[in-house]
Amino acid sequence: MNKSTQALIIVDVQNDFGPGGALPVPSGDEIVPVLNQYIRYAAGRHWLIVASRDWHPEKTHHFREFGGQWPRHCVHDTPGACFHPQLALPAETVIVSKGMNPDLDSCSAFHGMDERRTSLQDILVRAGVKIVYVGGLAAEYCVRATVLDAVERGFAVKLLVDAIRGVNRKPADAEAAQREMLRYGAQATTVTELSASR
Repeated sequence: MNKSTQALIIVDVQNDFGPGGALPVPSGDEIVPVLNQYIRYAAGRHWLIVASRDWHPEKTHHFREFGGQWPRHCVHDTPGACFHPQLALPAETVIVSKGMNPDLDSCSAFHGMDERRTSLQDILVRAGVKIVYVGGLAAEYCVRATVLDAVERGFAVKLLVDAIRGVNRKPADAEAAQREMLRYGAQATTVTELSASR
């Protein structure tokens, strides 16, 4: 298989963040068809495809009932922690899990690890990845943290502005986060722009 220096990172597109979930992102399910277009594009060019997921224990300081700010969500091995059923992840997708430590919040996908306990950083470096395309949920939390970490680690970052949505606990939180990510060094792109550029 041909190798590529590019990777697609899909952040936390899980049932509990969709409509009717424990911590729903308004219109969060609307990005799934768009992400599927990115997935087809990436798979056709032999990009590394990574999907991160919250994978919390039953008891964690992340949850409100144990002193955190969030309702109970994405508890490991529960339906809410599963990826959205329409998200068309290829069999070779690398799954990185995060949030397992009950004492840490672990928003960024870079806090995650695969089933061999290899960090996302090491996965990308070993694959020779230089450019990462990032989309998913939620824009002002886990997407933002992942993008800022990626830039800080020296990756060129493309923010999939048509494939992110925010919780917006305060109005325009997601817009503010997007502006911050772009100021920090990420570049905005859409699936239409990406397809037209090749």
